[in-house]
Amino acid sequence: MRYPVGIQNFEKLRKEKFLYVDKTKLIYRLVDEGHYYFLSRPKRFGKILLISTLEAYFSGKKELFEGLAIYNLEQNWLEYPILHIDLNTANFKEEGSLFAILNDYLCNWKKEYGKSK
Repeated sequence: MRYPVGIQNFEKLRKEKFLYVDKTKLIYRLVDEGHYYFLSRPKRFGKILLISTLEAYFSGKKELFEGLAIYNLEQNWLEYPILHIDLNTANFKEEGSLFAILNDYLCNWKKEYGKSK
C-alpha cells in the first residue's frame, strides 16, 4: 500500500490504490442529515481531498467507493451538477478580476449544464 503524500484527488487516490482512511460514513451522514455546514480545518488537513471526495460522490461515481462504508449506505447514487469554484490560484490585484473569474465559471456551467429559467 502506497502513502498518498501530496495527492489531493479522491479519484486518483482510489484508482491508483493509495492508502485511504475511510471517512465516508461521516460524509454520508453529513449529506443525509440535510443541514447547512461550515467546514473549517487548519492548513494541510485534507480540505481539498474532502471536496474531491464530495465531487465524486455527487457525480455518482459509485465504483470509486467500492469497499468503503458509503458504498453500502447510499442506495440511489444519483448524479448532480457540480459547481466547484476554486479561487486558490486566482490573482485579485486587478480591479474586476473577481467578477471576471466568476463570470467565466458561470459561462462554463451554462455550456456544460444548459440554460434554464
